[in-house]
Amino acid sequence: MKSRLLQHLFTRFWAIAGAVSVRTKILGIVLGLVLLLGLGITAQVRATLIRTMDAQLEEQAVSVTRDLAARATDFILVNDLFATHQLLRETQTNNANVRYAFVIDDHGQVAAHTFGDKGFPVGLLNANTAAHDDHHRTVILDTDEGLVWDTAVPIFGGRVGVARVGLSEAGVRRAVDSVTAQLLLTTVLVSIIGVTVSALLTWILTRPILNLAQAAQAVGRGDLTQRVPRWANDEIGDLAVSFNSMTEALAKAEGERVEREQLRARYVSGVIAAQEEERKRIARELHDSTSQSLTSLMVGLRSLSDVCNSPAAKQRAEELRGVTAQTLDEVHNLAVQLRPSVLDDVGLPAALERCVNDYQIRYNLIIDLIVRGLESARLPAEVETALYRMVQEGLTNVARHAQAKTASVMIERRDGIVRAIIEDDGRGFHNRLGLYGIRERAELLGGKLTIESEEGKGTSLFVEIPVK
Repeated sequence: MKSRLLQHLFTRFWAIAGAVSVRTKILGIVLGLVLLLGLGITAQVRATLIRTMDAQLEEQAVSVTRDLAARATDFILVNDLFATHQLLRETQTNNANVRYAFVIDDHGQVAAHTFGDKGFPVGLLNANTAAHDDHHRTVILDTDEGLVWDTAVPIFGGRVGVARVGLSEAGVRRAVDSVTAQLLLTTVLVSIIGVTVSALLTWILTRPILNLAQAAQAVGRGDLTQRVPRWANDEIGDLAVSFNSMTEALAKAEGERVEREQLRARYVSGVIAAQEEERKRIARELHDSTSQSLTSLMVGLRSLSDVCNSPAAKQRAEELRGVTAQTLDEVHNLAVQLRPSVLDDVGLPAALERCVNDYQIRYNLIIDLIVRGLESARLPAEVETALYRMVQEGLTNVARHAQAKTASVMIERRDGIVRAIIEDDGRGFHNRLGLYGIRERAELLGGKLTIESEEGKGTSLFVEIPVK
C-alpha cells in the first residue's frame, strides 16, 4: 500500500515537473542550488559565529568580573564606597557589553551598583551566587532587554564579598545579525547573477532545440521544406544535420510518392475514361445496330406468321418473336446500364431516378431517392458520371451483399461540395473490395469516401466531392 502511494506521488510529481519547459527546469535547478548553498552556508556561519561569540562573551564576563573583584578588594576592606562606585562606573564605561555591575559585602548586602536612580532590581540579588571556593559562577538571565550573562566572582576568597557583572548579548546578536544579513544579501546577489547567467546559457542551449521542435512540428504538418541551421559543432549540431538529412530524404520520398500518385491517378483516370468511352460505344452499338437488327427480326417474324398457313409453323414463329422481343428488352436494359442516354441528355437526377427504379424492380428493394441543389445548374460531366457510377456500385453492393430490405440515396450540392449518401438496413460490413471503385472515383475528383458500418445495423457511405 505504501509503495503504491509512493509510486502514485512520484507519478503525480513527474507529471507536473515533466510539463515544465527545459529552460524553467535549468533555471529552477540553478536557483535551487544557489539558494540551498547560500542558505546552508548562512545557517552554518551563523551557528558557528553564535557559539564562538557566546564563548568569547563568557570569557569576557569572567575576565571583567575577576578584574573588578581584584581591584575592588582594597576599597571594600577600607570601606571606601565612593571609590568602589567609581570603579563600577569605570568598568561599565570601558566595556560596551557591560549591562550592570555591583558589589555585595560580606553580609550579603549590595555595597555599590551602577543602576543609579532607577534602583536595584528586585530579585537580581538572588539570581546568581558564588561560593567561597568558586572560581566564578555564570548564569544566563532573561531580561526585558534580552539575555544577560551574569557572572559572580568571590572577593578575597569570599571573605570580603562578591563582585557581579552582567554582560548583555545585544551587541553579539547585532554583530551576528549583521553578518547574517550580509551573507543573505550575498546569496541574493549570487542568485540574481546565477539566474541571469543560467538564462543566457539556457537560451543558447535550448534555442537550437526549440528550432528543431518547431521544424519537427512543421514536418508533421507536411511541410518538408524545413531546414535547421547548425549552431555549433556539438551533439545538437549533429542532430540538426541529421534532421536536415531526414527532411531531405522525406521530401525526396514524398516527391516520388506524389509523382507515382499522379501517374497512378492519370492511369486510373485514363482507364475510367476509356471504360466510359467503351461503355458509350458498346451502348451505342447495342442501341443503333443490335436493337435495330432485333427489331427487324421481330418485323420479319410477324410477317412470316401472317403469311404462314401451317398452325404449327405460325405458333413457332410467334414463340420466336416473343424470344426476340425479350432479347430486345434485355439488350435495351444492358445498353442503359452501360451508359444511360438520359445522363447525357437530361442530367444526373433523371438518370438516378431511372437507375433506382430499375434496382427496385430487379432486386425487390424499397429505395428512397432525394436530390437537392441540382435544380439550377448541372454538375460537370465527369462529376455526374462519377456520382452515377458510385450510386450504381453502392446499390449493387447493397443488393448482392447487404441482405437489406430498404435503402436510401441522397445527393446534395451545398457550399461548393456535392455529398452523396447511400444507406441501407442490412447486415453491415459490406464487401469492402466492391467499395474500392467508389473510393477510387472520389479520390480522383479530390473527394473522399467515409464508411460507417455496424454488424446487424446496416451500412452508410458518405462521399464528398468539391465542385466549382
